[in-house]
Parts: sequence; structure tokens; C-alpha cells
Amino acid sequence: MSLYTDYLQEIETRKGEGLHPKPIDDGALVAELIAQIEDEGNEHRKDSLEFFVYNTLPGTTSAAGVKAAFLKKIILGEAVVAEITPEFAFELLSHMKGGPSVEVLLDLALGDDAAIAAQAADVLKTQVFLYEADMERLGSAYKAGNAVAKDVLESYAKAEFFTKLPDVDEEVKIVTYIAAEGDISTDLLSPGNQAHSRSDRELHGKCMISPEAQKEIQDLQAQHPDKRVMLIAEKGTMGVGSSRMSGVNNVALWTGKKASPYVPFVNIAPVVAGTNGISPIFLTTVGVTGGIGLDLKNWVKKVDADGKPILNNDGNPVLEQKYSVATGTVLKIDTQNKKLLDETGKELADVASAFTPQKVEFMKAGSSYAVVFGKKLQTFAAETLGVEPTPVYAPSKEVSIEGQGLTAVEKIFNRNALGVTSGKTLHAGSDVRVKVNIVGSQDTTGLMTSQELEAMAATVISPTVDGAYQSGCHTASVWDKKAQANIPRLMKFMNDFGLITARDPKDHYHAMTDVIHKVLNDITVDDWDVIIGGDSHTRMSKGVAFGADSGTVALALATGEATMPIPESVKVTFKGKMADHMDFRDVVHATQAQMLQQHGDNVFQGRVIEVHIGTLLADQAFTFTDWTAEMKAKASICISNDETLIGSLELAKHRIQVMIDKGMDNAAGTLAGLIAKADKRIAEIRSGEKPALTPDANAKYFAEVVVDLDLIDEPMIADPDVNNADPSRRYTHDTIRPISYYGAEKKVDLGFVGSCMVHKGDMKIVAQMLKNLEKSQGKVEFKAPLVVAAPTYNIIDELKEEGDWEILQKYSGFEFDDLFPKTQNRTEYENILYLERPGCNLCMGNQEKAAKGDTVLATSTRLFQGRVVEDSAEKKGESLLASTPVVVLSAILGRTPNADEYKSAVEGIDLTKFAPPQEVPGTARSVHF
Repeated sequence: MSLYTDYLQEIETRKGEGLHPKPIDDGALVAELIAQIEDEGNEHRKDSLEFFVYNTLPGTTSAAGVKAAFLKKIILGEAVVAEITPEFAFELLSHMKGGPSVEVLLDLALGDDAAIAAQAADVLKTQVFLYEADMERLGSAYKAGNAVAKDVLESYAKAEFFTKLPDVDEEVKIVTYIAAEGDISTDLLSPGNQAHSRSDRELHGKCMISPEAQKEIQDLQAQHPDKRVMLIAEKGTMGVGSSRMSGVNNVALWTGKKASPYVPFVNIAPVVAGTNGISPIFLTTVGVTGGIGLDLKNWVKKVDADGKPILNNDGNPVLEQKYSVATGTVLKIDTQNKKLLDETGKELADVASAFTPQKVEFMKAGSSYAVVFGKKLQTFAAETLGVEPTPVYAPSKEVSIEGQGLTAVEKIFNRNALGVTSGKTLHAGSDVRVKVNIVGSQDTTGLMTSQELEAMAATVISPTVDGAYQSGCHTASVWDKKAQANIPRLMKFMNDFGLITARDPKDHYHAMTDVIHKVLNDITVDDWDVIIGGDSHTRMSKGVAFGADSGTVALALATGEATMPIPESVKVTFKGKMADHMDFRDVVHATQAQMLQQHGDNVFQGRVIEVHIGTLLADQAFTFTDWTAEMKAKASICISNDETLIGSLELAKHRIQVMIDKGMDNAAGTLAGLIAKADKRIAEIRSGEKPALTPDANAKYFAEVVVDLDLIDEPMIADPDVNNADPSRRYTHDTIRPISYYGAEKKVDLGFVGSCMVHKGDMKIVAQMLKNLEKSQGKVEFKAPLVVAAPTYNIIDELKEEGDWEILQKYSGFEFDDLFPKTQNRTEYENILYLERPGCNLCMGNQEKAAKGDTVLATSTRLFQGRVVEDSAEKKGESLLASTPVVVLSAILGRTPNADEYKSAVEGIDLTKFAPPQEVPGTARSVHF
């Protein structure tokens, strides 16, 4: 059988699922299409031509290479296809986004046929995805006196590839669609349990919201063909939770515009909105596609005569509606004056934040990528010609306030800023390009990242990136057929691209499923680093880390850069003393609760949390930074003591060496280079040349939060409050309750200790609790299942060395076996302890899941509807979040404990301790570290 007949069979299968033919990325299949196109009498010629023109993926796919080569033959007259004239061949090349297509255009533009060279040059002038080798060819030809090369470079220096694009429409007509009330998680737009299909855009699009919602959107489009559908989070924030490019892709697929007539299922420019705006990471992803993200502010807090919010019986602010955005409402966006108007032209809201000069550029160019590459290309051309680049793009916004000190994030951005005025100090609000030091790609978004890299014609990691890692943690639980098909392919691509990969394509080292955030936390070896990762929980305890969509990750890998505003910061400090029976996770919960008490609104949202937590090593401090994603913060920074930072770096060195010993380093010696970088940083701290990062004393903050440890006297639970009468209050992380609230009566169906929120200390706590209970009761019995998944293999190795793994094994009814990984997901559990493979497990929700309607108590951060547990017909699923000792005890009891039961169970156990830096400098470490 040929590849083509296999493709026809796949088409028939997809047809039965209501799907179109899958886009082609295989060059061998395209070669068969070409053979059938050239055979005038072939029965498949017409379909083959259709597939070749409209269904072949662009960029650096092998399919694109074969397609570009054939189009070159047509242009040169070496092949004749009646339906593809040389002019049409040039048009097809113009839509192929670089890589082989740019190579062909350069061949033709720099060739001997003057007429063809002129045509190729005209197309080349519209392209922006040129890399070093492409630029080098142009530069060399120019220096050799080639007139066409000079003409192309002069066009690039003027950025005509951007200036000749149509401007953004002065008026955008929209019709509203309320996707849900309250915060909308990206799980609604791109469910975690459908992660396997993300690289198949049409198939994945079927999972957005619901089939009913998709039909309603289509009906709106039919009723309003001249308008764009705006997806809304009513009384909430749009796009909270994971950083899903797939979520934006799905919204664009159903409501956006087609990017190219010759590229299937790639849509751009969606319009999304929320009463409380858009989650920071999601907003960045919207920019990747040239979309519009609006902060509606259509519901406001009702206030009394003194200006204080009026509260309802539940203690929540009463909201009143300023204007309606009910589904089907016709509105207009005035992009010139940056106003949201009703159908008659009456102003409803100022939306200036959605139309900054930079965002308007993304909209005009169709993506933020095109702007990033365009600026790079213009700079190269101007330097080659020895001229100044024509001012085209909005200049980087440089905010500098004389006499004002710098916050920690401002210091990091000043250190890593690119293309800014020399010697100028930048403050929050500046919009800059920054060097990216560390990049992380996770496995359920990695396939999209690889597609983005192919689409932007990138073939190798930027040499300016210090280290990059491709994880296997999100698909660790179940090695099913989908994972077996996707993951090895992803690992090979990323390994070839230059990343350190969890799985070796050559199988020389054991596959590692360590949680990506833990690995990134280890390979970040400088507190001045900038980190970009394909997950919202890219929140390191060293440097400043930003969770990002798969496209921004691809851009960082390809260019070693990211572009963003310098965020404002909120300073978090601590006072008082932490009670002995409390765990540090309770401090994290208390921070959210006390912040809301002190400020009323969530001052963390969209800002950097600068937490003065200097007495905790990186593993423990990560518990705080990890949670900041759920506080809706843009990022977080730990301010560390010198001694503590050195300890964290020594720990990181040890773990990187373990990776080297396993054979994970690459030919470039990336991991060895990170150890050398850590040694250099340690030497700087010890010598006093450059102490640990601290803000200036006169730095300015948006707000300050002081967490009083004396007020934390019992364990706390983050509750999704699934039955709150106000839908906007459900599934947020703002409902923090003490365990006494539940009166020891809250039934728990499943306990989960795992995810990136736990560290080695948590695993030891589980072991110590089992030992204590065994000693006092003779035997431990579980009244609810307890799933335990260590975040990394090195933690398990250390637990084995220290004797803690043995007690966990004793009580486990299941222990993972890497030689025989599970091939089916588990949704029902017995009342036993499950020792699961290192990785995300239940937190991800794409493989393992609780039974529908269960009440789950977990150490993770995910309480969104449907993520860890789905609703049943009788009961809503609940994912409550607590510390490790609370989860373990609740699984043993089958319910939440009372305070006395809890204190008794943790007596003598070394919980994760913390004391404010100013009170106990550098000594407040748990003994097991």
C-alpha cells in the first residue's frame, strides 16, 4: 500500500468523526501527490492537487521542503502544471513562512534569470521569517555587488514587510457570547483530558466548551455575518489556569479569521473579554495570534455612602451591572479612540489597555512573532547597508523615574534588556525585549511548540539560551497508545533542536518523567535569570519566571528573547512566629486570605509578587512561587539570604550532575555549562562581589502585604465553593477556610499528595505520619484512597537511601514500575495507598482522574471544574487543596480532621518550617534538607 492510499483510509476514518482530511506534514506523501499531479491521466490527480495546494503544512516540515522544491521547478519551467502557473507558485511560496520556501526564494532572487529574480525579490520582501543563514546569504550577495540583494535589503531596512500590510480596522463590529459566569479556566477552552489531540487543530477544536456552545456560536455567526463573535467570562476573568495556546487556538478556530487560504485550521485574531479582564498569560497568548483582549468592567462593586463595598450574607461584595453583554448583544470597538461602544455609538468602556502601540502592531502583523522577527530583520538589513533603520515600529516604551529605586523584577529586566537606551534605568511600565536564559517545554504543549518552531522555520536553539528542557511529566501516569505515538516523536524533535530531553530518542538513558517545574527550578542557577516555560506554573524560586503559551516558548527557543512590559510588583513580607504544628503550605494559603483582608481586591493579579522568604531553600520556597499562578500573579520572585541562595545553588548543582551522570547532557555540554554558571554565581556571592538579589530600599511597589504568622493557628483549605449562589465565586482560589469550618464532617473520597507543589519534605511527612500512626494504632487503614506521586526520581532515590520509601511501600497496594508502565488511565480507586510514577498525575487531569462527583483533597493547585474531578449527575465534583499532613490524615479518616486530631497526628513530625528572614537569618530549614 502507498502512503496515499493510507492517507485516503485515514480520511475515511476522520469523515466518520465529522473531520476533514488531516493536514500533511510528511514529505514522502507530498512526493506521491506530486507524482500523481504530474501524471495527467491519474485518477487521483484532482484530489492530489487539492491536497498539495490547500492541505500541506508550511514552515520546516518535510512536506514543506518537498512542496517548495516542486514550486521552484514550476517557476523555472522544469515542470508544468496547468493549474499552478509560475505566478501562483510564487503566491504559494509567500504563504509558506520561511525555511525551505525562503531558501527557494533566495535561490531564485539571487539566480541568473533577471525576470524571475525580480519576481522572487518582490515575494521575498514580504517575508519576515529569515534566520542567520538566510541573512548571511543576502549579506554576502550584497557585498558581492548583487543588485537584487541590495533592493531586498533596502526594503527590509524600511520594514516594508510591515508598513505595506493593511492597518487595523478603525471599527470592529462584534456580537457577544457568554461562555460562562465566573472565572473561565483554559480547561473549558482546551480540556486537559484532551491534551493528546492538541496538535490536530480541527479535532481538538471539537472539545471547546461543548457541542451546544459551538452550535450557538455558529448560529450567531450566521445571524451576524459582518461581525466577530466575542467570547466572554461574565463576572470573571478569562483564561485563568494553564497557559494554553490550544485554548486560544480553539477560540480562534471557532471565532477568528483564517490566517491563510492555503493553511488549514490555522485561524488568528480572536476577540475575548472578561468582566475582570484576561489572565496575564492568556492575554500574551491572544497577542501571539494578533487577537484582542478586553477588560470589560461591566460589573462593579456596589458601595455605601462612605464608599465601602456593600456585602451580601456570604460576606461577598454585591455587584451591580453597568451595562449588559448578554449573549447576542451587538457592540462596536472603536480602535482609534480605544473605546467599547454599544450599537448606537454610546461609550460603554475605555479599552485603551487592549490597544497599546505594541498590541496594535501584533494585530496588524497577524501575530507577535511577525513583529519580533520583523524588528530583527530590519536591524540586520540596516546594519548591513550601513544606514539607520526607518522608524516604523512603536519605540520600546522606556519609563525612567529619577530618584526612584528598583524592585527585584526591575533589576532583572534592566540586567537582561535588549535594544534599550544605553545607561537608562527602566521602571515598571517600560516595554522591552529581554534575553531569556532558561526555557521549558512540557509534553502536552510541546507538540504545538514543535509545530510553531516548524511554522517559523526554526531548526536549532538560539545560542544565547543557557539551557532548555523538554519534559515528559504531563503524560507520565499512563503510557497509552496516544502517548506512545506522540512523546517519542516530540522528544526526537526537541533533542535534535538542542534541548535536554526527558526521554532519549536513542534510548541510552532511562526515561525521566520528573515534573518540569522542578527540573527548571534546578537548572535555573542564577537569581538574575529570566525563565520562560510552557505552563502557568513556571514560577521559579530563583530568577523571575513567566508561564507562557507554546508559541511564546517556541519564540524564546528560536530567538533567545521575549518581549513584555516590566510588571508592577507587590511586596510580601512576614511577621510573627509560625506555630510548630503548622506546615508552610498553610502560610501560602494565609497569604492569599490576608491579602484579600488587607486590600479587598486581589492586588496580586497581573503583577509580580516579590516575596521576602530568604530562609527557605529553593525546593521549599518553590511551594510559594508555584501557588502564585493561582493568585493570578504574572510572576513571583524570592528574595533570598546569601547563605540560603548558596545552599540552593549547591543543591541545583548536585541534581544537574545526576542528570549528567544519567547521560542526559548533549553535545553542546549544556548541563556542564549550567554547573559552571552556578559555580561562578556562588563565587560572586561568597566574595561579596555580587550578593543575592535584593530590591532597593527606595523601590516603589503597587502594594505591600504583611503576612502575620501569629494568626495562622489551624490548617487551611482552598475550597472551590462549588455550590456558592454566585457563580463568579465558584472555582476561584480566593475562598480559604480553616479546617474547623468543616466540623470534621466533610467526607473525602480521594486524597492526592503530588504535583509540583510538593517536595522531598512532603514525601517524608507522609512516611513519618504512617510510622507515627502505626506506632500508636498498630496498623494504618485508609478509609479513602491516597495517591502519592513524588515530583522527581531523585527524591525517590533519596527516600530509599534514608529509609522512608520502605514504609510507603509497606502500605502501598500499587507501586509504579517503569518497565511496565500503566497503559490505561485509572478513574476508580480502592481504599489503599497508590505509589504512582513521578509526574503530574491527578493535577493534570489528562490521564488519571477521580471518579465523577468525588470530593478530592489534594496538595496540588488545581481546583477548576472538571480538571481533577468531573461532575456526576447527582453531585458536583470538588477539588479542595490543603497541606500534605491534612491530605494524608483525611484519607486515613475518610473525612476532614478536627484540630485536635490533626495536632495529634503531626506531633513530633518535622513539617516544612519557616521564619521571617529578619528574625532567623538563614537557619530556618527543616532538618531533612
